[in-house]
Amino acid sequence: MANLNKVMLMGGLTRDPQLSYLPSQTPVVEFGLATTRTYRKQDGSQGEDKCFVDCQMFGKRAEVINQYLKKGDPLFVEGRLKFDSWEKDGQKRSKLRVFVENFEFLGKGGGGQRSNQQAADTPPPPTDDDVPYGGGMDDDIPF
Repeated sequence: MANLNKVMLMGGLTRDPQLSYLPSQTPVVEFGLATTRTYRKQDGSQGEDKCFVDCQMFGKRAEVINQYLKKGDPLFVEGRLKFDSWEKDGQKRSKLRVFVENFEFLGKGGGGQRSNQQAADTPPPPTDDDVPYGGGMDDDIPF
């Protein structure tokens, strides 16, 4: 039997990324992502469904997310669903989160313009060539 666990989401960060390190010094970043689906109701008015998802990424690229993104910034992520369960105060808890395997920076929506002060203080986000293991999906397929 075939299995597939693939998630693709595009939305805005709900909070600033939180970077930490495992005992092995592997970087891990956690952040929330909100997606919005708009639709037309039966009465003709417009409705919205919001979905809030917790995301987690490991490795050097986790530091990239932490360095260049903040609450409200748009992001495209690809990954897989991961189910975590634990017990706290005698109660069983669980959470479904996205384990991010790849991501793409998205435009800010305001034409990508930054103030002169922001431009002086913040380096531009890395391009696909700057991010190890490919940040993009523009690779040529050799067949």
